[in-house]
Amino acid sequence: MLGLIAPVLLLAGLAGPVAADSPELGENIWKKCRACHDIGPDAIRKVGPPLNDLLGRVAGTFPDYIYSKAMIDAGEEGLVWTPETLDVFLERPKNLVQSTKMSFAGLRKQADRDNLIAFLAVYSSDDQTVRDKHLRSADPQLPAEVLAIEGDRDYGEYLAGTCVGCHQQSGEDKGIPSITGWPSETFMTVMFSYRSKFRENPVMQQVAGSLNNEEIAALAAFFQELEAAD
Repeated sequence: MLGLIAPVLLLAGLAGPVAADSPELGENIWKKCRACHDIGPDAIRKVGPPLNDLLGRVAGTFPDYIYSKAMIDAGEEGLVWTPETLDVFLERPKNLVQSTKMSFAGLRKQADRDNLIAFLAVYSSDDQTVRDKHLRSADPQLPAEVLAIEGDRDYGEYLAGTCVGCHQQSGEDKGIPSITGWPSETFMTVMFSYRSKFRENPVMQQVAGSLNNEEIAALAAFFQELEAAD
């Protein structure tokens, strides 16, 4: 693994530091990331780990998140998330960590990568003034009474046929992120974000818009109990 990573990082170093451009523009690019990652003061684990304090973090080390072996190996061999390594990873993740389970194709435009890194840097800043200026929750926070709805797991299994037509019930990622084993709160938050059109995928907006609160809670209960196949 190190033999693959080292030449890429060397090229990144020769290119010089990535410019810290515009966090505001980077927040628009972040929309490509937020289906799988969370960020902000109430960030939670989704399909991927939260990205608070990412800069300076050793790859594959966020607590209580199950990484691919490739990502863990990369961290053990010295991969640390810096503007330079993120620039390489964001251009095409598999160029840096070949067997990463991250299915994101990458950002081809240098300006997009620079702006996204600037946005992520805000959430890695120790300066509270900087953080307060830019921080927003990735998804609107649901009222406590909505999160408290007790979903009917069996009804959720009945409704899940709509979901498993695209999302693999086994937890396998075939170009569409897995929702198997998602915490109920995460599932409900994401679905309500699509229903309110905060998230922009038109197919998911349509699916979420066809469900009432109790149906979303039922699906959340079902998928939370599912376990990924070995």
